[in-house]
Amino acid sequence: MTSALPASCDRATALAEPGRSAKHPRWTLFATICASSLAFIDGSVVNVALPSIGASLGADAAELQWTINAYLLPLSALLLLGGAAGDHFGRKRLLIGGTGLFALASLLCAFASSLELLLAARALQGIGAAMLMPNSLAILGNAFDGEAKGKAIGTWASAGAIASAIGPPLGGWLVETIGWQAIFYLNLPVAAAAMLIAWRFVADSGEGKQALDWAGAALATLGLGALTWALTLWSSRDTASAAVWIGAASGVALLAAFLLVEHRKGERAMMPLSLFGSRPFVGLTLLTFLLYGALGGLIVLLPYVLIVGGGYSPLQAGLALLPFSIVIGSASRLMGGLTERIGPRIPLGVGPVVTGIGFALLLRVDPTGSYWTSVLPGILIIALGMAGAVAPLTTAVLSSVDGAHTGTASGFNSAIARTGGLVATALAGAVIAQTGAALTSAFHAAAAIGAALAMLAGIAAFLTLDGGQVEAPART
Repeated sequence: MTSALPASCDRATALAEPGRSAKHPRWTLFATICASSLAFIDGSVVNVALPSIGASLGADAAELQWTINAYLLPLSALLLLGGAAGDHFGRKRLLIGGTGLFALASLLCAFASSLELLLAARALQGIGAAMLMPNSLAILGNAFDGEAKGKAIGTWASAGAIASAIGPPLGGWLVETIGWQAIFYLNLPVAAAAMLIAWRFVADSGEGKQALDWAGAALATLGLGALTWALTLWSSRDTASAAVWIGAASGVALLAAFLLVEHRKGERAMMPLSLFGSRPFVGLTLLTFLLYGALGGLIVLLPYVLIVGGGYSPLQAGLALLPFSIVIGSASRLMGGLTERIGPRIPLGVGPVVTGIGFALLLRVDPTGSYWTSVLPGILIIALGMAGAVAPLTTAVLSSVDGAHTGTASGFNSAIARTGGLVATALAGAVIAQTGAALTSAFHAAAAIGAALAMLAGIAAFLTLDGGQVEAPART
């Protein structure tokens, strides 16, 4: 799922902030890394625990999807509101509060004796993550200047990649040796360290600057929730019942109401519609949704297929994903420098196409066959393609709107990345509901869809971005 990987525009959010030197720069950086790592680690470890959770709590395919979506839904819908709340109440306060809520929710997850309690706790985790993530980045952007800011954000991004890399194997080992509950206990010491260091060393900023768009947040959350529920029900049962149509229609109506409210609020909206006056921004939004949607489906389905269809242990399934994060973490730095020289259009056009080729290679996956020949080649090519797109996407989004909207645009793009993963997970039930040879065939169909989505993302970049650096529209 996409929350397991630092979205490129998470970094853009911090870069868009005006900086100043922090009194305790190292402690500030360490606090923000600890806080944001909670979301990255938790997002990846839960995927390898899905079969164990399903067996322990008696969850069917649709219910297993909600183990992921109950977290992704509030994170996607409330990410922008979380940033605005930091501007209004103070970023340090939101960072500590969000981290504390995440820790409490993690404890509730570990103690959950039923699926209903687990899903409620996962939703609380998503709310906590929506509070802490944008504010950890805004604190970084406000705490450093010039070259120091770039180094700090680079360190944060590298730490996120490392957290994403170690999450699946560590989670797999914990599931094997202790049980799935242990993956949630893992969050507690990290959260405690983040809160203590932030309380002691992080300077507050942002209080009182921005009003909150509660109506927009409520409509976005309810709309995404209804649509996600309908898609999950449809994909897991393979039938479009009356409940599916009612849920889908309600979701569309609520999202339409959200757009109407945002239009009326104008520049005071959490998602100003004036952003969509920029053709590059529209193209980048479409690219992000398609590319991260394809990726979100892969990160959820591949470990499940390897465990259930191939007899992998949770640890082995976690290690199977390790090359993905390693390649992205090491190659993204190189692509950042190349983008500065040639602009983002070519990397954002080619990178998703390469990713699509990697998905096409996953049509060869045989969970009972050799990992080295049937699984690893596709993972490596997908990782190379994503590495080509992650860093250029930051540059492109920051350049696609005027300076007054860079923070909002990057935050919205990050939310779109999570929403793409949310929709992909909602549709994953069509695969999870299968067994035996049908499970492998369904995974191959999902890989083919992922290949098509990734290639369409590359086409969107070629059609909407100009050569060289993206130019922001002039303000009127």
